[in-house]
Amino acid sequence: MIYDVAIVGAGVTGAMIARELGMYDLSVCVVEAEADVASGASRANSGIVHAGFDALPGTMKARMNKHGNEMMPKVTRELGVPFEECGSLVVAFGPEEEKQLEILMERGAANGVPVERISGDEARRMEPVLSRDITAALWAPTGGIVDPFSLTIGAMENAMSNGVTLYLNSRVTAITWTDGVWELFAGDSRIRAHWLINAAGVYADDISRMAGGESFRIRARRGQYVLFDKSMPVRTKSVIFGVPSDRGKGVLFSPTAHVNMIAGPTAEFVDKDDNDTTREGLQEALAGVKRYAPAVDARYAITVFAGLRAMPETHDFIIERSKSAPGLFNVAGIESPGLTSSPAIAEYVKELLEEAGVRLVPKPGARRIRRPIERFSESKPERQRELIAMDRRYANVVCRCEQITEAEIVESIHLPCGAKTVDGVRLRIRAGAGRCHGGFCMPRVMAILARELGRSLDEITKSGPGSWILEGRTKGGAR
Repeated sequence: MIYDVAIVGAGVTGAMIARELGMYDLSVCVVEAEADVASGASRANSGIVHAGFDALPGTMKARMNKHGNEMMPKVTRELGVPFEECGSLVVAFGPEEEKQLEILMERGAANGVPVERISGDEARRMEPVLSRDITAALWAPTGGIVDPFSLTIGAMENAMSNGVTLYLNSRVTAITWTDGVWELFAGDSRIRAHWLINAAGVYADDISRMAGGESFRIRARRGQYVLFDKSMPVRTKSVIFGVPSDRGKGVLFSPTAHVNMIAGPTAEFVDKDDNDTTREGLQEALAGVKRYAPAVDARYAITVFAGLRAMPETHDFIIERSKSAPGLFNVAGIESPGLTSSPAIAEYVKELLEEAGVRLVPKPGARRIRRPIERFSESKPERQRELIAMDRRYANVVCRCEQITEAEIVESIHLPCGAKTVDGVRLRIRAGAGRCHGGFCMPRVMAILARELGRSLDEITKSGPGSWILEGRTKGGAR
């Protein structure tokens, strides 16, 4: 089979492009190196929907940020993904940092983004936990928060429901172009397509070179985060930023779409496969957030993690048809605010394909609506009784921290783009995402995965090949 379009990369950008193209009468596939979608930056980020006042006016980044922000409420409603337009504050400490607020005010006005300068006292009236040393702030009411992996999974699930094919565990190792057809050597597959879209995150420069496209450089910048327990009393309603520097937007303090508070990210250039956390990085994240909210207590931290952002040498998104490989479209360097920009990027890539001569005919029966998994714990008592009557597995609570039932886990496995690993279940329905981090429920989640996938228990992994949980048998001898 020769696909019309092959997309390399199943992060939020690739998933959104797949969702958009799935609405048309095209054969589309997505090729992903890892065992699940949202395995890179789309899995480990702040979950912030940026208002758009920070990007330099006139850049691709500014354009995509503003339009993506405007699209996000509708997109998240269609996909059934948690989203809240909670607004954001950029706080300044003293006259020098206040000068940065003026620059952001000017950029916001140029980008058409509503922003307002307020005093430190006004900021503290909005968010009482803020430091007494804050002298001024920038308020952006259209900032917000979204669940980043739910957005990615939801977009891919919607795409697959409309006929898009997903190849997992399929790292691209070589690309050839013959008589108008691309051939990708990816894992155990050889995939052929007329058009190639490169949305490979930190590896987008490698994919472009393999395909004979432009030679640009992508560097990996690691951001480390601290996630706090839901019970932490020091909270904000809005996203809190410091003034930006040459290292980026700096450490933030924000609620997540699932009620926890989060601090981070740090910013350090590393190798493309180095997403380890460090003591120094986590101390930096904690120190940064305590500057804004001094009462933050590190004892409420329940986990730490790190993600890699794709930093282009152009300092702007690279979204264009290749000049040296005309069948290739590079969608590269999608750093922050890439999550916010993703639906707008997908729409723009569709327009580029159409300009290149791809005929876009609406696909009969294709739908943009995706029905999310119903949360038993969030249902009213009458509905809970109905669910248990339909399926007794709703009465079996597997994850105590997040109140996730066996029925929800089973559904997460069998949906399009369903879970195949323990982390896959956690990302889809949060089983194992609470304070104990699977200490209670992981064995039961593994047993359900093994049963539903028809595998033995020792074949179940945390996040794909190499992340084995069980080493061997303790009784009857090791296998």
